[in-house]
Amino acid sequence: MVTSAAVIPAAAAPQTPDASGDVAVNRMDADAADWTPQRMRSAMPLDKVLSVSTGLVSEVLGSLPGLLPGATSTGDEWTGGGAVTKTAGRVFFKMDGQDASCSGNVVESGNGSVVVTAGHCVKYQGTWHTDWVFVPGYDNGAAPHGEWAAEQTMTTPQWEADEDMNHDVGMAVVEEKGGRTVADTVGTQQIAFNGERGQEMYSFGYPAAEPYDGSTLTYCNGGTFTDPLLTDDHGMNCDMTGGSSGGPWFSSFDPETGTGVQESVNSFGYTFLPNVMFGPYFGDEAKTLYEKASAA
Repeated sequence: MVTSAAVIPAAAAPQTPDASGDVAVNRMDADAADWTPQRMRSAMPLDKVLSVSTGLVSEVLGSLPGLLPGATSTGDEWTGGGAVTKTAGRVFFKMDGQDASCSGNVVESGNGSVVVTAGHCVKYQGTWHTDWVFVPGYDNGAAPHGEWAAEQTMTTPQWEADEDMNHDVGMAVVEEKGGRTVADTVGTQQIAFNGERGQEMYSFGYPAAEPYDGSTLTYCNGGTFTDPLLTDDHGMNCDMTGGSSGGPWFSSFDPETGTGVQESVNSFGYTFLPNVMFGPYFGDEAKTLYEKASAA
């Protein structure tokens, strides 16, 4: 999640990005061989500062307490099992010479290879991340379902142009292994766009900044609201920290089966509003991004 814990330096040198319709695309050579358990454990959580003006905050901060719905969980280890323990996972990549981490989730797609994450988990401060891999079902350094290297990473044109938090959505098209896709291997979750606001949702991720260490799948659950400050994003009571960025938000989530409909990702938090997470609304721009990734 984008929070106030640290300022991240500029990212690593780009590979071969191109403009492909209304989607920003980065093509790379898939290679997950170097991501050892120790390297994954030591990857730093991606994090940054989001600045807002004091004047703007003073005008609307007083109304926020009434917007925050109750929460069942604000950041607990997920022990319920089900499909989410396979489709959700950690994302690892290299940025400015440093190993970093986010979270992601496999969704149903035409090619069976689409992982959804946050825009800043594929491209940040004007440069694409490299050495990008997805580890579904990550468990304290173990990769029970393999490591899936990205062949392409993509983001919305709004994130590409000026890192608009309303469109902090990224996707990756990952390699096949032995003729099998990541969807063949771990299954998928549904994805939807232009959905209702104010739904009860579950968010999942692998927070790695204190007090978490990135070792286990963590979740938050409760009602959501629309951000009244700088974005039109979803908000939720949640104390997940850096490293959870890109993890899925599900509507219609069934705790018994671990399945739901993905409608957002963990994106950012305000420095003055602790323990509240925000995620972008999946509208037409996110749908276009998904359609491009699904057809790659």
